[in-house]
Amino acid sequence: MRAAQLIFAAQALRGLAYGLAAVQLAALLQAGGLGAVGVGLVLAAVMAGGALASVALARWGDRFGRRRSYAVLYLALALCGSLIAAGAPVWLLSLAALSGALSVEVVESGPFTTVEQVMLDGSGVAVRGFGLYNAVAAIAGTAGALLGALPLSRWLLGGVLVAVGVSGALLALRLPASLEVAAVRVAAPVRPRPVVVRLAALFAVDSLAGGFVVQAYLAYWLGVHYQTGTAGIGLLFAGCAVLQTASFLLAPVIAGRFGLLNTMVFTHLPSNLLLIGVAFAPGFAVAAGLLLARACLSSMDVPTRQAYVMAMVPPGERTTAAAVTNTARYLTRPIGPALAGLLTPLGLAWPFLIAGTAKTLYDLTLWRIFRRVEL
Repeated sequence: MRAAQLIFAAQALRGLAYGLAAVQLAALLQAGGLGAVGVGLVLAAVMAGGALASVALARWGDRFGRRRSYAVLYLALALCGSLIAAGAPVWLLSLAALSGALSVEVVESGPFTTVEQVMLDGSGVAVRGFGLYNAVAAIAGTAGALLGALPLSRWLLGGVLVAVGVSGALLALRLPASLEVAAVRVAAPVRPRPVVVRLAALFAVDSLAGGFVVQAYLAYWLGVHYQTGTAGIGLLFAGCAVLQTASFLLAPVIAGRFGLLNTMVFTHLPSNLLLIGVAFAPGFAVAAGLLLARACLSSMDVPTRQAYVMAMVPPGERTTAAAVTNTARYLTRPIGPALAGLLTPLGLAWPFLIAGTAKTLYDLTLWRIFRRVEL
């Protein structure tokens, strides 16, 4: 369990940094003179980095070493923080973001998730362990979002990212060697099973839809549509994180009674309707209420999905399965914020309508295809 504790500690630090970034990153870009299209493209670059890094992990992660890969990602996060603090040009920050270390959300943090998901499985945690893992991120994200309520500052965001990156790298180097894969198993990459490929394709659709309403873009949208300051947005995101924490801990309990797939699908469907409703909220208070209600349900599929992927294949194929499914999510996710930025001039409701509708179709298709698949 020592390995799991170290991973939880690193996850907590990263959640703090990502919670702060979710509130202030888009506002900093806007303060630098970028419009909706520019902000969307930069956020897309951040998520494109997650996709590229996940592809690299799928191909070379076990050969390079899980602990070493984990440490390098944290050092890349420190680099991104130093560029933000120094006020580096947007193009240079976007280039550094291609490392996959930055994120636009507290949970679902790209290549970090791939490495942690497999290492946690190797450390012996069960479904409840994945719930606790995501709850730690949500709690830390709450603290980060509260920090985001402070006056906008590139020094604050950059300094936190640097400190978290260096600390995370040190924790990564303390992980036990037992989490690595035996050399004989790394000699040739394992091809994913067809059922994993189908699952990854569906995850890609869900991720594309989610990209339209990532937290960083949502912070930008609330500021433009309701003239809400970063203090109000930070408090809202903190409230959402508290509710997400409870949902992460509750999801394994529900899954134990109704099954992983049922929990994934039937908690996700009502959250999609709440997301669509945000677009038609007459004021910030109503929009905030809908987002808080959605936070109770929308993330219950995260720990159950992680456990579902691990349970779908034998232990020797789990690195490949995690990498393929996570890579699929981050290959399509960067398209979302870019399209959301382009659609904003046509109407502020479009990103929410498209995201909610696509996510509903994803849930129904997932249920239809996998309801008879045995784990």
